[in-house]
Amino acid sequence: MIQLLFLVLFAEGAAALLLMVKIGPLRELAMRGVEQAKDGKGPAAVKTLACTLLVIFMSSVASILRIQNRGIKLGTVSPMDQVLWRTHLLEASLIGYILFLAFVIDRLHHYHRKLTILKKTANASREEVEKLQIELQGKEDKSKEVKKLRAELANLSEKMKKLKSESEEHERRRLEAEAHVNALQKQSEELLLEYDRLLEDNQILQTQVLSLRS
Repeated sequence: MIQLLFLVLFAEGAAALLLMVKIGPLRELAMRGVEQAKDGKGPAAVKTLACTLLVIFMSSVASILRIQNRGIKLGTVSPMDQVLWRTHLLEASLIGYILFLAFVIDRLHHYHRKLTILKKTANASREEVEKLQIELQGKEDKSKEVKKLRAELANLSEKMKKLKSESEEHERRRLEAEAHVNALQKQSEELLLEYDRLLEDNQILQTQVLSLRS
C-alpha cells in the first residue's frame, strides 16, 4: 500500500512539475493526460479514487488518534503500537500530499487552459485590431484622396469661373464689334445713297449744261 502511494505521489509530483515548468513538448503531454482524465468516464473514476483515498485518510487519522489515546491511558506505548502509529502516520501523510497535489494539478490545468483561451482571444483581438488599423489607414488614404479631389475640383471651379468670365468678356466685345459693324454698314448704305443722289444731280446738271450750249 505504501509503495503504491509513493508511486502515485511521485507521478503526481512529476505531472505538477511538468505543468509548472515548460520542458519541450512534455507540458502538452501532461495537459493531454489531465484532459483525458477529465473527459468521458475519467471524472467518475477520479472522484471514486479520491473518495477512497479520503476514507483511507480518515481511517488512518482515526487509527493514529486511537493509538495515542491508548498510550495515554496505559502510560506507555507498545512497540507494535509504535509501528502501527508510524505506518498510519506515513499513510495519512502520503494520502494528504496526494490529495493536495491532485488539487494543485487540477488548478494548474485549469489555469493553463484558461491562459491558452486568453492567448487565442488576444491573438484574435490583435488580428482584429490590425485589420481595423488597415481599414482605418485605407479610410485615411481615401480621405486624403477625397481632399485632393476636392482641391482639384475647387481649382477646376476657379478655372471654369475664370473661363466663363473671359467668355463673357469676349461675347461682350463680339456684340460691340457687331454693333460697330452694323453702324458702319448703315453709314456705308447712307453714303451710297448720297453717292447715288450726287450722281443723279450730276447727270441733271450735265443735261442742263448741254441744253444751254445747244
